[in-house]
Amino acid sequence: MRLYEAIAIRIKEICTRDGITINALANKCGLPSSDIKNILYGKSTNPSVRIILNICNAVDMSLAEFFNAEVFKDYKHFEDLL
Repeated sequence: MRLYEAIAIRIKEICTRDGITINALANKCGLPSSDIKNILYGKSTNPSVRIILNICNAVDMSLAEFFNAEVFKDYKHFEDLL
């Protein structure tokens, strides 16, 4: 798995947890929905910390909480980090 794929999975988990759509999340973040959709659909393979932080702030979550998810537990095997 690649790191950007794990980030996309985490964003989807957050939307499911909060019962919101990707567009609603983008609105809460003050970002164009295309920024988030580009991450989800693999067009953005290096999402910025700014975008992830905007997502965290919008859902009242710290960066530590964002990355403290099952999908990141096996980080040593992310292909793009090797």
